[in-house]
Amino acid sequence: MSHRSILLICGALATAPTPFPVITAMRKALALYGHTLVAFIRDPERLARAAAFIEDGLADGSLKPIIAKTFPLDANGQAHVFMESNEQFGRLVVTVPH
Repeated sequence: MSHRSILLICGALATAPTPFPVITAMRKALALYGHTLVAFIRDPERLARAAAFIEDGLADGSLKPIIAKTFPLDANGQAHVFMESNEQFGRLVVTVPH
């Protein structure tokens, strides 16, 4: 990263410690921000704004989710195996019959 850059970390699936080059980051005067869903859930106003942003973006087409794979509900076990493989890029969708 270049000097005085911002590193934004979004979503972490593993709970294991992650090595981070602290001295290098300090020498470059980097800013590190972590972003989690919890920050939105605990603030009802912020959650409402986020939900409206997502709903509006999906409705007008400006947000286009990337779907890695779709599974029927009866293949839920296969969906979990695929998710645990960490090979997907995008979201997994499990369809529920009407």
